[in-house]
Amino acid sequence: MRFINPKVDYAFKKIFGSEQSKEILISFLNAIIYDGETVIQSLTIVNPYNPGQVLSLKDTYLDVKAILADGSIVVIEMQVASMTAFNKRVAYNLAKAYANQLTTGEDYPLLNPAIAVTITDFILFKQTADVINQFVFQEKTKKFEILDQELQLIFVELPKFQKTLSKLNSLSDKWIYFLKEAATLEDIPETLGQVSEIELALNLANQATMTPEELDIVDRRGMLLQDEKGRITYAKEEGKEEGRLQQTIALVIRQLNKRFGEISGAITSQVENLPLAELERLGEDFLDFTSLEDLVNWLEGRT
Repeated sequence: MRFINPKVDYAFKKIFGSEQSKEILISFLNAIIYDGETVIQSLTIVNPYNPGQVLSLKDTYLDVKAILADGSIVVIEMQVASMTAFNKRVAYNLAKAYANQLTTGEDYPLLNPAIAVTITDFILFKQTADVINQFVFQEKTKKFEILDQELQLIFVELPKFQKTLSKLNSLSDKWIYFLKEAATLEDIPETLGQVSEIELALNLANQATMTPEELDIVDRRGMLLQDEKGRITYAKEEGKEEGRLQQTIALVIRQLNKRFGEISGAITSQVENLPLAELERLGEDFLDFTSLEDLVNWLEGRT
């Protein structure tokens, strides 16, 4: 058996947001929000999976949205790559889901709680090793809550989860393992199969049950998301390199000015245009210079 990767948002929506996914989503949300307690017993998926949807990295329809029996709204999202102002985007989506319950003129008491469950394939909170982190509105110093958990942000950071199959204890352990490792499985492990909803999720993720069109979309979407993740990683590394270059330029020019007095604009410009490796070499070689002429000769004679 081969399974599609639930970390690809399109696959995630198929598994958790299809018409036949209600019991799967109930089990998953109870595991993540309520630590396995059967608080949620029924829900309605308001934007069910549609295999004909067009792919775009900017699309948000791949979120899964559900309304619980008490009217609470839950927005569930899988995010593979970090992005600028990601936390603000999550907060905006939560606020939008909350506010959109009312039309003009309706009363605020009609508002129901809203919960955003965000699964990330990157580390978001370096200050804690916890895989699941939940946030509510509370007083800054005394920590008592306001709005009675009317708005909640819940994050699941997959890279922090390190348990092996034999170490899975809780329902949340098993669901997080499913999200992180399903694509590597060759069959349904007994410990996961013991949870009927996870077994159903794996059957939905089984490539043998999917159409060629669905598999093609999952593959293309996965490649798009990995390309985006790679682009972001490259940009971060480039940013680090650029920052290092600028710091080295400033340091070398400061050292040269201190050694030879104020150097000319022409020489400064030559130094600023040096590659990082040559700047670092100049930072060592200038200690052997006895005059500004040595610096000029070094700049002219570099290979």
